Amino acid sequence: MPFNTLDARQVAHAPTRAALTLVSSPRRFHIILLLLASSVLQADDYTLGPDSQRQPNVPKGTVTKHEWTSKLYPGTKRNYWIYVPAQYNASKPACTMIFQDGSGYVNETGAWRVPIVFDNLIHQGAMPVTIGIFIDPGVLPARSPDKQNRYNRSYEYDALGDLYARFLIDEILPEVAKDYNLSSNPNDRAIAGSSSGGIAAFVAAWERPDAFHRVLSFIGSYVNLRGGDILPDLIRKMEPKPLRVFLQDGSNDQNIYAGNWFLGNQAMFSALDYSGYDTKFVVGTEGHNSKHGGAILPDALRWLWRDYPKPIEAGTISKERHVITEILDPGHDWEIVAQGLESADGPAVDREGNVFFTDRKTGAILKASTDGKVTTFTTKAGRTSGLMFGADGTLYVAQGAQKRLTSFSPSGIETLISDEAIPNDLAVTSKGAIYFTESAAKRVGYLDANRRKRIAYEGGLQNPNGIRLSPDENLLLVSDSNTRWVWSFEIQDDGLLANAQPFYHLESEDQSTATRADGMTLDTEAHLYVSTNLGVQICDQAGRVVAIIRKPQPGALSNLVFGGADMQYLYATAGDKLFRRHLRRKGFVPWQPIKPPQPKL
Repeated sequence: MPFNTLDARQVAHAPTRAALTLVSSPRRFHIILLLLASSVLQADDYTLGPDSQRQPNVPKGTVTKHEWTSKLYPGTKRNYWIYVPAQYNASKPACTMIFQDGSGYVNETGAWRVPIVFDNLIHQGAMPVTIGIFIDPGVLPARSPDKQNRYNRSYEYDALGDLYARFLIDEILPEVAKDYNLSSNPNDRAIAGSSSGGIAAFVAAWERPDAFHRVLSFIGSYVNLRGGDILPDLIRKMEPKPLRVFLQDGSNDQNIYAGNWFLGNQAMFSALDYSGYDTKFVVGTEGHNSKHGGAILPDALRWLWRDYPKPIEAGTISKERHVITEILDPGHDWEIVAQGLESADGPAVDREGNVFFTDRKTGAILKASTDGKVTTFTTKAGRTSGLMFGADGTLYVAQGAQKRLTSFSPSGIETLISDEAIPNDLAVTSKGAIYFTESAAKRVGYLDANRRKRIAYEGGLQNPNGIRLSPDENLLLVSDSNTRWVWSFEIQDDGLLANAQPFYHLESEDQSTATRADGMTLDTEAHLYVSTNLGVQICDQAGRVVAIIRKPQPGALSNLVFGGADMQYLYATAGDKLFRRHLRRKGFVPWQPIKPPQPKL
């Protein structure tokens, strides 16, 4: 049955059939929910339409069955099926669509009947030539008949993080590509699923928008089975990604220990709409089953592939609502400053706005000038992880592998400061004192201006990593990579630390609370920018994550600093590259303390 885009009056007067509603705004959606709650409506039979039936003169694609033993999910085995349309031409890259719980979708007598639907829609030109991959969740077979298998469905599908996406991208797609010409353009790739398969489809695209741009989610499990209930919050804070997302659910979906499925899907749609995504939510009255989804699948696919091959782009954010619009500079994305490094880290800014950074595995310190040119400052710095300039132009260096702190003069002359520490990162005060993290020892060290070493703080930190001073040098901030916290310490007159609090509450979508929080920087508003596994998390003065800038590439970020002639470029080290991105916010140099504005509490 096709979509019925009904207004509130039509819904209120639907006498015997439940409303099938294509929702395009949260305000309209809430009106419809009230009407659904107050109307006596009978369940719809959701009859499969002609696009889900074999039609004469429509070319029929082929389906083949395969087996796969995974490396990313060790020991697990699974079946998968490949659908190839009759129109496939090996000389042209084909679009690809992956379905979770594949055996149900590939069945031509079941609720979904995807091969039939694909045949009809491709023949009509309603969707491009698309190879379908239907994949079941993994099973670890028992070692003997009297023992139970281990079933991976929830572990793979309900989990957050990028593991399942990597499984698809690194294992399944390359295997299928051995026999078929698959496009690598994310605009040509879609992913779909129902229930836990629905959240799996969304998370795969959310984690890897470089691989998937189109998502179909039916009765998606956006609840706390394995932490999926936090996704709406992340969507609201994260810089929008180039995704098109279709959601479907029924008002009688399940309400159990993990949450309410219907409320979870409402929250997802509201968050996606808030953040400017190309999204639709179709509401019915069924429960946790495939009746509604199977009936609307053809039109859901039409919506998903509409205007193809026009690229899907990140949505436009409402300036009135989204904090990130105050931070991002429209028209400016991440740009590569340097690449081909072994391990970029430790960016620091000098008084002109030039950024120095280390290639820690080669012992080089490089200079990225404000004009974008990169030159070598020294090749004899050892395995350096942290850099910071002082007020006199001295470059201070944390050399943890050599168990020492050193400094370099502007002309490149190195001086030993201390060989009694194993520093990771460092912060230098306007008076020349140095704070540094000692990750292995789980403490913060301190060297006063006379180079007397003391322990500034010990106890409570699991893996102290990045370290920065607040703009007015009243507080010292330390990221704890194994947790979701950035700690805040008050600096005493003697330089030691007091009144410790795990103050900044970071977001984590991993299967643990570890955020891999690393280097940090601050802007003139005293907003803290933290490099994490999610991206650059931005915290306000009250310690709350208010926005997240997406990572410039998959993988870990290591450190951040503001630089450039206007101090409005955010520089980030990540893997083998140094990136920068122009923002609306402005940084400051650490040797010129400033008093930040009064925070909004």
